Amino acid sequence: MRISTPCNLCLSKLVIQAADLATGHAAVRELARNRAETVLSEKFKPGSISIVIAAELHEVIKRTTGNPDPYRQMKNSEIDMAGKLFNIIKDRYEENFQDYLKLAALGNAIDFFRPVEEVKQEMAGKKIDFAIDDSALLEAKVRGSRWILFLADNAGEIFFDVPLLQLMRQHARVTFVVKAAPVQNDITMEDIKRAGLVDTIGETMTTGTATPGIDFSVASQEFIQAFERADFVFAKGMGYYETLEELPQSNRIFYCLKAKCQPVADSLNVPLHSYVAMLR
Repeated sequence: MRISTPCNLCLSKLVIQAADLATGHAAVRELARNRAETVLSEKFKPGSISIVIAAELHEVIKRTTGNPDPYRQMKNSEIDMAGKLFNIIKDRYEENFQDYLKLAALGNAIDFFRPVEEVKQEMAGKKIDFAIDDSALLEAKVRGSRWILFLADNAGEIFFDVPLLQLMRQHARVTFVVKAAPVQNDITMEDIKRAGLVDTIGETMTTGTATPGIDFSVASQEFIQAFERADFVFAKGMGYYETLEELPQSNRIFYCLKAKCQPVADSLNVPLHSYVAMLR
């Protein structure tokens, strides 16, 4: 998805947040912000992809502050909160593809720009409805696949992904894909360990990158080959939508996300904050 004017404000907020989380040293924090804002002003131009710019901003802040994982404490809190919430609401969902898809989508309510209590209130509420609802197509796609890539999003979502992941594995080989190194609150192998779910998650691989979504120009050859060979791709979150929707439609990628910003909502032609289950 190509960049639009509102993305500038969002990326500027990201710079402030990441720098604040990365260091308590005021001078270093200001230096990190200034360097990142310089990159933003240079890279923000028509035709750019916001996810690619965001990745560069994070790298500048990490290098400047010497902190390789500014969102570590936030992710720890998310994992703890999500695990507790999942145990409270999981019994509301029956073991079928449509219910477990809703449960997985609900995990995408986790957002590092939102207060934790607000997220908890939403996740503890009633079952969600999809503004775009291709959920009836998911089971057939899974049953017709030999190998599926499950592209995971935020660290806390992992608990909400497990029921759908395990259901998929009753019909096909499924590889759970995480980031190779920390970026924002995206899940890594270390986060799976912290959640105590290594054995539950089973087969995993990484994108080979520390970028939100996927930037194929820097992804590992292992991931690129897996993406090309997989029969079906299940993609969680806005980051993957923002990058993968640039590809030709193939009826092979299933997006599961909450439209948390106006440009993404406009791209999907749904109201802001809508949930989406879409096959493309």
